Amino acid sequence: MNIVLVDDQIMMRAGLRCLIEKMAGQQVIGEVEAGPVALHVIQSVAPDAVIIDLSSDTRQGLALLADICSKCPASRVVIIGNQPDAELLAEVMRMGVAAYLLKQSSPAELDIALQAVARNECYLTPAVAKSMISHCLYTGAARQAQPDPLTPRQHQILAMIAHRKTTKEIAYELDLSEKTIAAHRAQIMDRIGVRDVVGLVLWAVKHNLVERQT
Repeated sequence: MNIVLVDDQIMMRAGLRCLIEKMAGQQVIGEVEAGPVALHVIQSVAPDAVIIDLSSDTRQGLALLADICSKCPASRVVIIGNQPDAELLAEVMRMGVAAYLLKQSSPAELDIALQAVARNECYLTPAVAKSMISHCLYTGAARQAQPDPLTPRQHQILAMIAHRKTTKEIAYELDLSEKTIAAHRAQIMDRIGVRDVVGLVLWAVKHNLVERQT
């Protein structure tokens, strides 16, 4: 992927550039401080991914993040920051962030996250994922019960997705075509209002589907 780095600290950008340029298939094509000029740079070079520091000025970072996600949707956003509170994490995920890493994450984990983003997947560092799941479980328990938007078949397919089974594996086990499974997955996303596999898994966890037998 072609990557732009957004960080107010020159040393941090230099360190990230050094790490990324050692990774197969990744290259840094620009770096810039946070602020209005950052959005201009991103719009000009149209990178595959943007790595942004969200640990210094959270308010400015969120404003820039919202602009990138809305005005540069083809550029997937990777956040490197501090452990977020549940509300902040939920907000950035709603914006469409592709990955969230912590400052203490290892170079190897950064490589894994970028590979996931390159495959059009999402990645949350384990501590962040745990926080997100706990938040979903808490808010889900606090809400009044809502009518189930999914059919029994869709529940079955969603549970299998949550258990990390591929489209091909699900199609084989259910004796359906891969196109049918993909269509079900798209309809599930539409019915429960999520945009990616991370959202599907979180919804499945919140509704106790991960414990169901597939």
